[in-house]
Amino acid sequence: MDARKIALVQQSFEKVAALGVTAAELFYAELFAIDPSLRTMFRGSMPEQHRKLLSALALVMRSLHTPEKIIGAVEKLAVKHLDYGVQPEHYTYVGNALLRTLKKGLGPEFTPELSEAWVDAFRMLAQVMKKAAYGGAQPKARGAA
Repeated sequence: MDARKIALVQQSFEKVAALGVTAAELFYAELFAIDPSLRTMFRGSMPEQHRKLLSALALVMRSLHTPEKIIGAVEKLAVKHLDYGVQPEHYTYVGNALLRTLKKGLGPEFTPELSEAWVDAFRMLAQVMKKAAYGGAQPKARGAA
């Protein structure tokens, strides 16, 4: 990502983060609208999950200029998500839910240029996470030998 796209993403994240828990609630509403079956992956407290989401996003946003500083943490997070049943296609659902959340949270400020910057940022993150979680192979179905 170039410096302009990084700045766009970081500045817009600050505006969305100012919405606080509302932003996280919007995100999960969008995610569950995309695939209602994903609700079963969230067995704990949703307010705690909201906090974790916002915290993780803030860490990633602060590190866009130096992603190498958080690669290890991101890879560990990806592997941990395997325990919850996360599949490769879920990254697409999450990316789409994030874009919908940004569009709702930012309104007319969510321009095509900003959307493209967010797509680039999320794609970069998702690629790292999927590589850590699945390597080059597709995961086996649960219970498969």
